[in-house]
Amino acid sequence: MRILVVEDQRKMASFIKKGLAEAGYSVDLAETGSAAESLASENPYDLIVLDVMLPDQNGLDTARHLRQEGYSGPILMLTALSGTRDKVHGLDAGADDYLTKPFEFDELLARIRALLRRHSSGSTSVLKFADLEMDLVSRKVNRAGTEIVLTPKEFSLLEYFLRNPNRPISRTSISEHVWDVHFDSDSNVIDVYINMLRKKVDQTFPSKLIHTVVGVGYVLKQG
Repeated sequence: MRILVVEDQRKMASFIKKGLAEAGYSVDLAETGSAAESLASENPYDLIVLDVMLPDQNGLDTARHLRQEGYSGPILMLTALSGTRDKVHGLDAGADDYLTKPFEFDELLARIRALLRRHSSGSTSVLKFADLEMDLVSRKVNRAGTEIVLTPKEFSLLEYFLRNPNRPISRTSISEHVWDVHFDSDSNVIDVYINMLRKKVDQTFPSKLIHTVVGVGYVLKQG
Protein backbone atom coordinates (compact mmCIF):
# COMPACT_ATOMS: atom_id res chain seq x y z
CA MET A 1 0.00 0.00 0.00
CA ARG A 2 1.26 3.46 -0.90
CA ILE A 3 0.70 6.42 1.41
CA LEU A 4 1.24 10.16 0.99
CA VAL A 5 2.22 11.97 4.20
CA VAL A 6 1.65 15.74 4.12
CA GLU A 7 3.59 17.29 7.00
CA ASP A 8 5.81 20.40 6.99
CA GLN A 9 7.67 19.58 10.21
CA ARG A 10 10.55 17.54 8.83
CA LYS A 11 11.33 15.72 12.07
CA MET A 12 7.72 14.61 12.42
CA ALA A 13 7.48 13.71 8.72
CA SER A 14 10.65 11.63 8.94
CA PHE A 15 9.37 9.88 12.07
CA ILE A 16 6.06 8.98 10.39
CA LYS A 17 7.72 7.85 7.16
CA LYS A 18 10.21 5.65 8.98
CA GLY A 19 7.50 4.02 11.07
CA LEU A 20 5.21 3.42 8.10
CA ALA A 21 8.08 2.04 6.02
CA GLU A 22 8.95 -0.39 8.83
CA ALA A 23 5.30 -1.45 8.79
CA GLY A 24 5.60 -2.29 5.10
CA TYR A 25 4.04 0.78 3.49
CA SER A 26 5.57 2.78 0.65
CA VAL A 27 5.62 6.45 1.62
CA ASP A 28 5.97 9.74 -0.24
CA LEU A 29 6.33 13.06 1.60
CA ALA A 30 4.96 16.53 0.83
CA GLU A 31 5.65 19.63 2.91
CA THR A 32 2.91 21.84 1.45
CA GLY A 33 -0.70 21.52 0.40
CA SER A 34 0.07 22.43 -3.19
CA ALA A 35 2.82 19.78 -3.36
CA ALA A 36 0.37 17.23 -1.98
CA GLU A 37 -2.21 18.10 -4.61
CA SER A 38 0.40 17.79 -7.35
CA LEU A 39 1.62 14.39 -6.14
CA ALA A 40 -1.94 13.10 -5.69
CA SER A 41 -2.76 14.07 -9.27
CA GLU A 42 0.19 12.01 -10.55
CA ASN A 43 0.16 8.97 -8.24
CA PRO A 44 -2.57 6.53 -7.09
CA TYR A 45 -2.25 6.78 -3.31
CA ASP A 46 -4.14 4.26 -1.20
CA LEU A 47 -4.33 6.71 1.72
CA ILE A 48 -3.26 10.26 2.58
CA VAL A 49 -2.11 11.41 6.03
CA LEU A 50 -2.70 15.17 6.06
CA ASP A 51 -1.60 17.71 8.66
CA VAL A 52 -3.97 20.62 9.21
CA MET A 53 -1.31 23.29 9.72
CA LEU A 54 0.63 23.73 6.48
CA PRO A 55 2.82 26.67 5.39
CA ASP A 56 0.99 27.54 2.17
CA GLN A 57 -2.65 26.70 2.89
CA ASN A 58 -4.85 25.15 5.52
CA GLY A 59 -5.00 21.36 5.44
CA LEU A 60 -8.79 21.62 5.36
CA ASP A 61 -8.54 23.46 2.04
CA THR A 62 -6.10 20.85 0.79
CA ALA A 63 -8.58 18.10 1.68
CA ARG A 64 -11.35 19.92 -0.18
CA HIS A 65 -9.14 20.42 -3.23
CA LEU A 66 -8.13 16.75 -3.23
CA ARG A 67 -11.78 15.68 -3.19
CA GLN A 68 -12.70 18.20 -5.88
CA GLU A 69 -9.86 16.90 -8.05
CA GLY A 70 -11.18 13.35 -7.77
CA TYR A 71 -9.15 11.72 -5.01
CA SER A 72 -11.50 9.11 -3.51
CA GLY A 73 -9.18 7.30 -1.11
CA PRO A 74 -9.21 7.72 2.67
CA ILE A 75 -7.78 10.89 4.23
CA LEU A 76 -6.53 10.86 7.83
CA MET A 77 -6.02 14.34 9.25
CA LEU A 78 -3.46 15.19 11.92
CA THR A 79 -3.82 18.25 14.11
CA ALA A 80 -2.91 19.79 17.44
CA LEU A 81 -6.47 21.13 17.64
CA SER A 82 -8.58 18.76 19.70
CA GLY A 83 -11.91 20.60 19.88
CA THR A 84 -15.05 18.94 18.55
CA ARG A 85 -15.71 21.85 16.21
CA ASP A 86 -12.24 21.50 14.66
CA LYS A 87 -12.83 17.79 14.06
CA VAL A 88 -16.21 18.49 12.51
CA HIS A 89 -14.62 20.99 10.12
CA GLY A 90 -12.02 18.41 9.13
CA LEU A 91 -14.60 15.71 8.47
CA ASP A 92 -16.77 18.14 6.53
CA ALA A 93 -13.75 19.08 4.40
CA GLY A 94 -13.49 15.49 3.20
CA ALA A 95 -11.45 13.70 5.85
CA ASP A 96 -12.38 10.16 6.89
CA ASP A 97 -10.74 10.25 10.29
CA TYR A 98 -9.03 12.67 12.65
CA LEU A 99 -6.03 12.06 14.94
CA THR A 100 -4.90 14.62 17.50
CA LYS A 101 -1.23 15.35 18.15
CA PRO A 102 0.64 14.12 20.07
CA PHE A 103 -0.33 10.53 19.27
CA GLU A 104 0.96 7.03 19.82
CA PHE A 105 2.33 5.57 16.61
CA ASP A 106 0.47 2.30 17.21
CA GLU A 107 -2.78 4.26 17.14
CA LEU A 108 -1.82 5.87 13.84
CA LEU A 109 -1.14 2.41 12.37
CA ALA A 110 -4.42 1.05 13.72
CA ARG A 111 -6.39 3.93 12.22
CA ILE A 112 -4.63 3.48 8.87
CA ARG A 113 -5.45 -0.24 8.85
CA ALA A 114 -9.07 0.50 9.73
CA LEU A 115 -9.41 3.10 6.96
CA LEU A 116 -7.86 0.78 4.38
CA ARG A 117 -10.19 -2.05 5.43
CA ARG A 118 -13.19 0.24 5.24
CA HIS A 119 -12.15 1.57 1.86
CA SER A 120 -11.71 -1.94 0.46
CA SER A 121 -15.15 -2.93 1.81
CA GLY A 122 -13.55 -5.41 4.15
CA SER A 123 -14.36 -5.82 7.83
CA THR A 124 -11.48 -8.04 8.83
CA SER A 125 -7.78 -7.57 9.43
CA VAL A 126 -7.07 -10.95 7.84
CA LEU A 127 -6.72 -11.39 4.07
CA LYS A 128 -7.26 -14.89 2.67
CA PHE A 129 -6.92 -16.57 -0.69
CA ALA A 130 -6.96 -20.35 -1.17
CA ASP A 131 -4.77 -21.71 1.67
CA LEU A 132 -2.83 -18.44 1.96
CA GLU A 133 -3.58 -16.15 4.90
CA MET A 134 -2.21 -12.74 5.92
CA ASP A 135 -2.85 -11.10 9.29
CA LEU A 136 -2.45 -7.33 8.86
CA VAL A 137 -2.26 -6.66 12.60
CA SER A 138 0.31 -9.26 13.65
CA ARG A 139 1.91 -8.99 10.18
CA LYS A 140 2.15 -12.75 9.88
CA VAL A 141 1.62 -14.83 6.78
CA ASN A 142 0.99 -18.54 6.59
CA ARG A 143 0.11 -21.03 3.89
CA ALA A 144 -1.56 -24.33 4.73
CA GLY A 145 -0.67 -23.69 8.36
CA THR A 146 3.02 -23.08 7.66
CA GLU A 147 4.34 -19.65 8.62
CA ILE A 148 6.07 -17.69 5.86
CA VAL A 149 8.57 -15.03 6.92
CA LEU A 150 8.56 -12.01 4.60
CA THR A 151 10.53 -8.78 4.42
CA PRO A 152 8.45 -5.55 4.70
CA LYS A 153 8.55 -5.05 0.90
CA GLU A 154 7.61 -8.68 0.20
CA PHE A 155 4.75 -8.31 2.68
CA SER A 156 3.52 -5.16 0.95
CA LEU A 157 3.73 -6.82 -2.47
CA LEU A 158 1.81 -9.89 -1.32
CA GLU A 159 -0.78 -7.68 0.39
CA TYR A 160 -1.40 -5.93 -2.94
CA PHE A 161 -1.95 -9.29 -4.62
CA LEU A 162 -4.28 -10.43 -1.85
CA ARG A 163 -6.35 -7.28 -2.19
CA ASN A 164 -6.66 -7.93 -5.94
CA PRO A 165 -7.04 -11.70 -6.39
CA ASN A 166 -7.78 -13.15 -9.83
CA ARG A 167 -7.06 -9.78 -11.46
CA PRO A 168 -4.04 -9.42 -13.73
CA ILE A 169 -1.83 -6.67 -12.32
CA SER A 170 0.63 -4.78 -14.48
CA ARG A 171 4.17 -3.93 -13.42
CA THR A 172 3.17 -0.27 -13.62
CA SER A 173 0.32 -0.82 -11.18
CA ILE A 174 2.61 -2.72 -8.83
CA SER A 175 5.21 0.05 -8.92
CA GLU A 176 2.57 2.69 -8.24
CA HIS A 177 1.14 0.93 -5.19
CA VAL A 178 4.11 -0.87 -3.67
CA TRP A 179 7.04 1.46 -4.39
CA ASP A 180 7.46 5.19 -3.81
CA VAL A 181 7.92 8.17 -6.11
CA HIS A 182 11.64 7.46 -6.46
CA PHE A 183 11.12 4.04 -8.08
CA ASP A 184 13.13 3.50 -11.26
CA SER A 185 10.67 2.14 -13.83
CA ASP A 186 13.53 0.88 -15.99
CA SER A 187 14.89 -1.45 -13.31
CA ASN A 188 14.02 -5.14 -12.85
CA VAL A 189 13.33 -4.73 -9.13
CA ILE A 190 9.70 -5.87 -9.44
CA ASP A 191 10.67 -9.10 -11.20
CA VAL A 192 13.35 -9.75 -8.59
CA TYR A 193 10.84 -9.33 -5.75
CA ILE A 194 8.26 -11.48 -7.53
CA ASN A 195 10.84 -14.27 -7.80
CA MET A 196 11.73 -13.95 -4.10
CA LEU A 197 8.05 -14.00 -3.18
CA ARG A 198 7.40 -17.07 -5.33
CA LYS A 199 10.23 -18.95 -3.60
CA LYS A 200 8.57 -18.35 -0.24
CA VAL A 201 4.88 -18.60 -1.17
CA ASP A 202 4.89 -21.20 -3.97
CA GLN A 203 8.11 -23.18 -4.22
CA THR A 204 7.49 -25.75 -1.47
CA PHE A 205 3.76 -26.14 -2.12
CA PRO A 206 2.11 -28.39 -4.73
CA SER A 207 -0.12 -25.68 -6.23
CA LYS A 208 1.19 -22.34 -7.45
CA LEU A 209 -0.63 -19.07 -6.72
CA ILE A 210 1.50 -16.34 -8.32
CA HIS A 211 1.36 -16.59 -12.11
CA THR A 212 2.87 -14.60 -14.95
CA VAL A 213 0.48 -13.02 -17.43
CA VAL A 214 2.47 -12.61 -20.63
CA GLY A 215 2.45 -9.05 -21.89
CA VAL A 216 0.63 -7.79 -18.79
CA GLY A 217 2.28 -8.65 -15.49
CA TYR A 218 1.20 -11.05 -12.77
CA VAL A 219 -1.92 -12.50 -11.16
CA LEU A 220 -2.76 -14.25 -7.91
CA LYS A 221 -4.97 -17.20 -8.80
CA GLN A 222 -5.38 -20.91 -8.25
CA GLY A 223 -4.22 -23.37 -10.87
